[in-house]
Amino acid sequence: MRPAPTTAAPMTSAAPTDRSELRRSLLAARRAFAATPAFRAAEHALREALAPLLEQLEPELLGVYWPLAGEFDPGALRCPRALPFARRDPAQMQFRRWDGAAPTAQDECGIAASTGTVAVPDVVLVPCVGFTREGFRLGYGGGYFDRWLAEHPGVTTIGLAWSGAETHFSVEAHDHALTLILTERELIAPD
Repeated sequence: MRPAPTTAAPMTSAAPTDRSELRRSLLAARRAFAATPAFRAAEHALREALAPLLEQLEPELLGVYWPLAGEFDPGALRCPRALPFARRDPAQMQFRRWDGAAPTAQDECGIAASTGTVAVPDVVLVPCVGFTREGFRLGYGGGYFDRWLAEHPGVTTIGLAWSGAETHFSVEAHDHALTLILTERELIAPD
């Protein structure tokens, strides 16, 4: 599955060794990319690639996320969905069933969340600030998805990222490889 190439955010060529510095660099590149006309074309290409992949996987319950600035917005999907709800103390995350209506609640990190019942999705879309070809993601640094993934090892995970967010970083013990990574340019199936 190879959508038509689009112009993407520039890759981080000399990746900083410090994850915080790398995260800042990738987020700045994403903000710059989101302000370009190429961003809309990339969103369209990623959406076009995601639909048949989900048809193939046939999730019973799809874990999605509420998109932050510059993240891919998966929009309305034709399957039951759940949104994450993060707690700060102790730091943990769970998914709650979501009817697709605009959320009226926020989790403890200030992100839009559902008030539905707690559920465990069988397929989860995971936002990526950065990613590697080996299937590892760099998130926002809270470790919420990593902890959730450690507790639910059988779940199919699809990292959603812009191709320009491909980078390199040292994998740490708490990092969990994703099943697949989908960008506007390609589907990556790590070995």
